Amino acid sequence: MAQLALAQANLRLAETTDARWQALLKTASVSEQAAAEKAAGREVALASVASERANVRRLEELVSFQRVVAPFAGTVTIRAVDIGDLIVAGSGGRELFHIAQTEKLRVYVRVPEPSAIGIAPGQTGTLTTPASPGRTFAAKITTTSEAISTTSRTLLTELEVDNSQNQILPYSYGELSLKEDNTEPSLTLPSNTLLFRAQGLQVGVVRPDDTVELRSVRVGRDFGQNVEILGGVTAADRVITNPADSLVNGAKVRTQAATNSLAAK
Repeated sequence: MAQLALAQANLRLAETTDARWQALLKTASVSEQAAAEKAAGREVALASVASERANVRRLEELVSFQRVVAPFAGTVTIRAVDIGDLIVAGSGGRELFHIAQTEKLRVYVRVPEPSAIGIAPGQTGTLTTPASPGRTFAAKITTTSEAISTTSRTLLTELEVDNSQNQILPYSYGELSLKEDNTEPSLTLPSNTLLFRAQGLQVGVVRPDDTVELRSVRVGRDFGQNVEILGGVTAADRVITNPADSLVNGAKVRTQAATNSLAAK
């Protein structure tokens, strides 16, 4: 700072001297060479001030390294240094602290590929954690990766959860349930209705005249005892359960009323 103050004083003197010599030059009291030297002296003093200011900024940045300033207010969850430790800039990217901002938590979940098409920002879901059994927390999708992972075949999805009451510990695991953004629920069939044929997966559908029609179907998610049907049958079709491997098109069958529809929404 003293060097900068000295340079500023020299600049003021050089500006005053240059102004006087320029006035004397108009009356031919001094030579043009002498006036040009005084003008150059003012420029040198101006450059010296700029140099000292840059040096002051450099020193201020060096001094600022004495304090570690976080980009946001939060809680220090990990401290990797102690008082008196020597920290050298560029020493292999050593971490000093971990700071967590817990008022709003980001939740990351990988959605399986068959369900990814229905995921969009703005959707809501519920989060449960082992630390708070029986309690649910509202979650909202903020963004997705917009691409399926080539390794896990999942869609990375980010959600936001309000944690202003500090009821959820950061970095913990939980279970997330998402509400599918579908206007119509999916069509499902019991797993024992499927026939594995050379043509692919098929089901036996009973026509109004009580004859069999074998239809190829496209399946989606596997729910264990039930599977999602993406195409091939509708909710109005009568599907045969536990069909025989010898079942063929046109076979005559006798139907029996069921308590529930097999192909159900």
